[in-house]
Amino acid sequence: MVKQITSIQNPLIKELFQLKEKSRVRKKKLRFLIEGFREISLAINGKYTIETILFDKSIIAQEKVEKLNQSNTIDLIEISKEIYDKLAYRTTTEGIIAVAKTKTHTLSNITFNTPTPLILVAEAPEKPGNIGAILRTADAANIDAVFIANPKTDLYNPNIIRSSVGCVFTNQIATGTTTEIIQFLQSQKIEIFCAALLDDSKLYANQNYKKATAIVVGTEATGLSNEWLNSSKENIIIPMQGVIDSMNVSVSAGILIFEAKRQRDFK
Repeated sequence: MVKQITSIQNPLIKELFQLKEKSRVRKKKLRFLIEGFREISLAINGKYTIETILFDKSIIAQEKVEKLNQSNTIDLIEISKEIYDKLAYRTTTEGIIAVAKTKTHTLSNITFNTPTPLILVAEAPEKPGNIGAILRTADAANIDAVFIANPKTDLYNPNIIRSSVGCVFTNQIATGTTTEIIQFLQSQKIEIFCAALLDDSKLYANQNYKKATAIVVGTEATGLSNEWLNSSKENIIIPMQGVIDSMNVSVSAGILIFEAKRQRDFK
């Protein structure tokens, strides 16, 4: 049975607005919002628990919403346009928002189906748009995992979900400190290659990424910490031929990851 909420003062709606706006509320409640039919579908396929779906019937048909509730375990709530506009993050409208449980992204949960995994590590990324773009690149390359070291931003920030087009749900993701991630990689005998603007950095295309490999990128402002640089098998560089000496971190990550995939014959 589909419920209806029409008042913007409804306690549930007020709570969901807090989930949308505040990271500390998401962390406390262990819940977050997902906007968009495709994104919700990807979350379901990624084994996320969807508790509630709210929809504006003037934008999306109830029959389409019901297709997401194959297990009949999701509460469906029809909401007014006023409520939808309050909860929606995007300027474009799809008329559907879900409430989902967060996952625990620890290194201990990571599993590899190959002896030569390919991992992308980002140290201390701050901008949600960059994180989303990195996750989108990781999905496009179908790599084995993404690690975020010393995270500065809540993984379930609405802008990360939006900019990743739902790839936050399709990638195997772990977070931890730089020390924890380096120790994990070393324990798994995974070779570390750090992207760094150093005089002794080697051309990225001349390295061998066919073994178990982690490619590590830092922020455009500060680069990677010395802990990473001192732990790498090789520090690598993408040559710049223009005036500037660095690229957006998600662009750099894409170049490096797809070079590794090229060497592996895109398998």
